[in-house]
Amino acid sequence: MKLFNKYDTSSVVVSDPGLTNYINIKPIIIPKSQGRNEKKKFWKSKAHIVERLMLKMSVTGHKGKKHWRTSGRNTGKYMTQYKNIQEVFKIIEDKTKKNPLQVLVDAIQNASPCSEVISLEYGGIKHPKAVDVAPQRRIDLALRWMTQGAYQNCANKKTTFPQALAAMIIQSADNDTKSFAVGKKTETERQAVSSR
Repeated sequence: MKLFNKYDTSSVVVSDPGLTNYINIKPIIIPKSQGRNEKKKFWKSKAHIVERLMLKMSVTGHKGKKHWRTSGRNTGKYMTQYKNIQEVFKIIEDKTKKNPLQVLVDAIQNASPCSEVISLEYGGIKHPKAVDVAPQRRIDLALRWMTQGAYQNCANKKTTFPQALAAMIIQSADNDTKSFAVGKKTETERQAVSSR
């Protein structure tokens, strides 16, 4: 069984041992669980990684505390995201000559931060504290930053969203600092190091 009846999942390798149990790359034709996993513990990790990316494409979340241009853009339009992700994978395959699922997994591993800063309050005074990031949150942050960066790169420009997302995934897989996601990861980890 191949993803979209094209891409083989058996050769895909997750090299980061912390993310191995949280990146689901089981063989599936159409990545859609229709909420079947929601009553299970760590249900997000049971969903296929491509499905999680498609859900992030629908609503990528807020940027800071503001409603950003991506919020509510394609909410509920599963077929739109399905066509977009197929086009993204085709662009990645044409440009890199590799399995696009492997490129996506590499991009997630390179864009997921290992540590971040939280704010602790002691007696009315807030102190920044560096903490390790849980594996499920690492993947969530990487996917969010990739989709937010892609929307940012295609807003009011001739570039289409699939082209922007494919470029973002390829840059993140190459660990390129021009990638929005890798840049955010580096900045987050730098802040965590300075507040240790």
